[in-house]
Amino acid sequence: MSLRIYNTLSRDIVDFTPAEPGHVRMYVCGMTVYDLCHLGHARSMIAFDVVQRWLKASGLQVTYVRNVTDIDDKIIKRAVENGETIRGLTDRMIDALHQDSDALGIERPQFEPRATDYVPQMLSLIGTLEQKGLAYQAGNGDVNFAVRKFSGYGKLSGKSLDELNAGERVAVNTQEGGKEDPLDFVLWKSAKPAEPDDVKWASPYGFGRPGWHIECSAMSCELLGESFDIHGGGADLQFPHHENEIAQSEGAHGKPLAKVWMHNGFINLDNEKMSKSLGNFFTIRDVLKAFDPETVRFFVVRSHYRSPLNYSDVHLNDARGALKRLYTALQGVTAEPVTIDWGDPFAARFKAAMNEDFGTPEAVAVLFDLASEVNRSHSSPLAGLLKALGGVLGLLQADPQSFLQSGSMLDDAAIQLQIQARALAKQAKNFAEADRIRNQLLAQGIVLKDLATATAWEAAQ
Repeated sequence: MSLRIYNTLSRDIVDFTPAEPGHVRMYVCGMTVYDLCHLGHARSMIAFDVVQRWLKASGLQVTYVRNVTDIDDKIIKRAVENGETIRGLTDRMIDALHQDSDALGIERPQFEPRATDYVPQMLSLIGTLEQKGLAYQAGNGDVNFAVRKFSGYGKLSGKSLDELNAGERVAVNTQEGGKEDPLDFVLWKSAKPAEPDDVKWASPYGFGRPGWHIECSAMSCELLGESFDIHGGGADLQFPHHENEIAQSEGAHGKPLAKVWMHNGFINLDNEKMSKSLGNFFTIRDVLKAFDPETVRFFVVRSHYRSPLNYSDVHLNDARGALKRLYTALQGVTAEPVTIDWGDPFAARFKAAMNEDFGTPEAVAVLFDLASEVNRSHSSPLAGLLKALGGVLGLLQADPQSFLQSGSMLDDAAIQLQIQARALAKQAKNFAEADRIRNQLLAQGIVLKDLATATAWEAAQ
């Protein structure tokens, strides 16, 4: 195949061929489920949803794993604050995650492992690292990874050991009996007396719980093998999380963890990364109160997955207007069900765009060119191709009229009465009354469109 992907590890666009012909194995770091997902999480989920959709549209089998981190300092803190069990909190947040992602048309991965179900595999991996001299138990009971003993550390982030400082989640333990080196990171956290019993697992190192980084190494290895095709996640995970995954996995198994490393860009608010730690975020369900799910998805998809994306109501309204233009092309023509012929000029351009590092902006531009041709020709096969290509991106699958009318404060029956009254006024050549009715509806957020055989309406942007 002719797919090329930007590989963070090599810092260039590389030709992609799966290790097993016809089968792609992909692991993407998922959410830490202590709170509702925000729009930044939505961007990552949508980005890799598009990736797996395109791989499948290209005729490949895809095994897609996206994990859930259901044990973490923030989860423990929130559960204690709420007076609920860890499992009660994480179950509730996972249900909310599914509701939000389903609304956005995100296909669920084949595997969605919870970290707490893979503690034995994590302990086995830690044991292997200890045997190889890459891990040690400190005096405080924690088991740490000895970063300077792994020769490849820093290859993903491109930093030398001398340049590196402990990252955001690499807590430096300055207490007696802690880390031997500030860059060392925890593999197993010794249990603290004040912590709830449901975050303590028995281990050769005493009661405790896994560190964040070892979770993904163990789950990806268990479900995809010691080496697989694509590892993805947000750009903020490149260091330290993904760097540490490489150190753990490759230190234990002696082979590359992933052939290609993909990282999606941030969603920014006022040019600053949207995140819970900064407090400048909108949850997915907050945004869906103001905008329909497909508009939110289109807002994300029409930008390249690696580019920063600025959030604002103006940008969402613009996305809504653009999406309406595509649905308007489908409104007046019956879309004939088609199997995509990749030799068709429109489909070939779409394919070329997607095969160049999942170039969705160029692919979306093809949709608009195709919509213009549908508007001109009223061709049912071309309308079917527009819908089919849109479906590859998870778009344009709704009933056009329903989409165009969504958001109206008036019901269809009331609007149809006004349309009939306007038609009668036009028949009586009372054009002033006909214009008055049109303008009255427009003031109520309803746009009338006089088609060849009838008058249709849609909600104003």
